[in-house]
Amino acid sequence: MDTPVLKELDGDGVLLVTFNRPAKKNAFNEDQWDATTETLSEAREDKRVAALVLTGAGGDFTSGVDLSSFARPPDPRGDGFETGYDAFMATLIEFDKPLLAAVRGVGVGIGCTLLLHCDVVYVGAGVRLRLPFVALGLVPEAASSYMLEAVVGARQAAELFFSAEWIDAKRAVEVGIATRAYPDEAVLEATLARAREIAQHPVSALQATKRTLLATRRTAVEAALRQEREGMGQQAGSPENLEAIQAFLQKRPPDFRKLRK
Repeated sequence: MDTPVLKELDGDGVLLVTFNRPAKKNAFNEDQWDATTETLSEAREDKRVAALVLTGAGGDFTSGVDLSSFARPPDPRGDGFETGYDAFMATLIEFDKPLLAAVRGVGVGIGCTLLLHCDVVYVGAGVRLRLPFVALGLVPEAASSYMLEAVVGARQAAELFFSAEWIDAKRAVEVGIATRAYPDEAVLEATLARAREIAQHPVSALQATKRTLLATRRTAVEAALRQEREGMGQQAGSPENLEAIQAFLQKRPPDFRKLRK
């Protein structure tokens, strides 16, 4: 069984965190949520860590939530959270060190919305991002209902959400989801190089600066998470959502028109 997250700390204080379920395009199940949450928590407290870089194994960032994990409800947790996703989001929005992403291949769902919480995002030229929520009969997640509009503007955000279309590297940079694009084979090293430059500054100053950035959006992010949770509660398990999941598992296009009668 693969370790869901790989960690490597270099001598400059840069922690490279690699999502490691390549056979599933690094799709998140409960184990990967928990491993990523634990990694962020440990990195926040580790004085050796000045900056953190997220990437994915096997040529993809992450294809989002592993839909096959919906086959059974998650086991009860002892940390006060209903799911690993909830624990992850609580940790992510409190993470007060520079967070960078090196993105290749697909970034779907959380593979795209997570980027909105990163401070620097470098993408490969062949990247394909997507916000697939309406196509799954769901609503946005990870506070993206606020964060995407804050990053790209209201009309761009509405188009990306309502179309659920693929976003290539050029458009990701144009709208601001990504900072820069590089050849696929160069994106990780470019991100690590930027992280090492950032890591040369005092960690205390980096954290203090990140806290100011987090504070300016905290209320809106928390409100978005509450609204999204309510919307997910209404849509998850709906006929449209079930049709989308069944279509995915059966490898066919969903047919939502039959549900409009």
